[in-house]
Amino acid sequence: MYLNTQQGFESFKERLRSKVFVDKSMIIEILNERIGTDDKYICITRPRRFGKSQITYLLESYYSKEVNGKEIFDKLKISSTANYEEYLNKYNVIKLDFSDVEVEDTYEQYIGRIKRNLIKDLERKYTEVDLEQYDLISNKLLATEEKFIFIIDEWDFIFNKGLYIQNQKNFLEFLRNLLKGKTYVALCYMTGILPIKKHSTGSALNMFEEYTLLDDSIFEEYFGFTEEEVQKLCLEHDMPYEEVKRWYNGYLTENGIRVFNPRSVNIAITKKKCKSYWVNTGAMDEVLLYLRIDPDEVRDDVLRMVAGEEVEAYDIEEFRAGQEFPTTKEEVYSAMITLGFLTYFDGMMSIPNKELMKEFEKALKAPCFGEIAILAKKSQEVLRATLNCDADKVAQIIQEVHNLRVDLYDYSKENGLTYVVDFAYMAARDRYRIEKEEHCGKGRADFTFHPISKRDIPMIIELKCNDDSQTAIDQIVEREYSSKLFNLHKRDILIIGINYDGKTKVHTCEIKKLYYNLD
Repeated sequence: MYLNTQQGFESFKERLRSKVFVDKSMIIEILNERIGTDDKYICITRPRRFGKSQITYLLESYYSKEVNGKEIFDKLKISSTANYEEYLNKYNVIKLDFSDVEVEDTYEQYIGRIKRNLIKDLERKYTEVDLEQYDLISNKLLATEEKFIFIIDEWDFIFNKGLYIQNQKNFLEFLRNLLKGKTYVALCYMTGILPIKKHSTGSALNMFEEYTLLDDSIFEEYFGFTEEEVQKLCLEHDMPYEEVKRWYNGYLTENGIRVFNPRSVNIAITKKKCKSYWVNTGAMDEVLLYLRIDPDEVRDDVLRMVAGEEVEAYDIEEFRAGQEFPTTKEEVYSAMITLGFLTYFDGMMSIPNKELMKEFEKALKAPCFGEIAILAKKSQEVLRATLNCDADKVAQIIQEVHNLRVDLYDYSKENGLTYVVDFAYMAARDRYRIEKEEHCGKGRADFTFHPISKRDIPMIIELKCNDDSQTAIDQIVEREYSSKLFNLHKRDILIIGINYDGKTKVHTCEIKKLYYNLD
């Protein structure tokens, strides 16, 4: 069940036969350098759907002496390295997937099942050694006088599921007794969602070097697809790269490398269709609970991110399994980043891509979110009114959204108006790529709306405070902002001027269509 099984090898062969395959085998070169050294304990944590289990299948297939992987690996990148054959299928591999063990009523039953199955595997293989004389698994392993590579998946399963809470320290002790300081361990590769360090009281698991979403410059390219990998896949499978990028890109590694959600890219290419393939509804429910509690106005920051903004955030540390429910803004952000709902780089947070943006938008429409749910509805209305050239309706809705979202001391400032237009046109992000301060013609337009589909009309919005909306329209025309959109999209354009009068506290709007001249 755990020792030298064929399961990982068969799963890896299935992946090789799949329509979408990206060669991540060079991770093996890094791990080979760690075998039999002080650096042999490695824990890599990433959000769900980042290909962690796929890497465990790769490693089982390469290291296990129970399989013959040469024909497969000779065709992969790792075959070009100097020590490729030195470690190929040379080790006993013990694979433990803690999510694949039947959940029992008690921790003792759960861990007892794991111990019994591992002991059976050892006694079945090492019939020439009297293993029954030893009580501890570690002593049985020592008695074999062989080296083992441990591959542990979903190490944090009981923490994620809230199982056996009173026994979680016992679980850490089980791992410590099995692994720490043991000469039979050639390498231990452990993976999960949440980091381990804060579980470890004293020195229980301090032998592990941790590599997390926020702190990993070594393994960052092996979890998720890189931009170059996805460009190649799109070329091979005749998929529009820019659309795939918009839907699934956006996670940033420590070194600023952008990575795609690999599971969704796989499905999109297989189905020839980009849409949300998000399935982790349980984690989203947890995030929504954080937002309902709303510590330190986290909800407002999330709404800004849904509107496409980046939000400043410092002192962000990894959220760890077994931590108390997050009660501060920093703890909530840490949990959302660790679970993969937000990306974080250089002090700024954002929603990574359209797939997750859609999930947030859908979730925030729930009635329990009050004014946020109202804003989502208003956003649909303002887009409809704009496309219908109903300037009075646009001004009315902008007024309502402004009253909901902008504090009085910001109310007469143009950045307050920019802020509210961001919110008012949230719904447009489904149909447009929206740019702020884009260089167009003889200046920079406040907002440009680039349609994703040919059925939608490009748009330019210019904002004014204490002026008038016609002045905004005139500026768009005089500075020739439309020239760039005409050249890009080769069709008619809507231009929109919006003004806020600080004295009357009233918004006005003008909408005009500019016609594309084929000449």
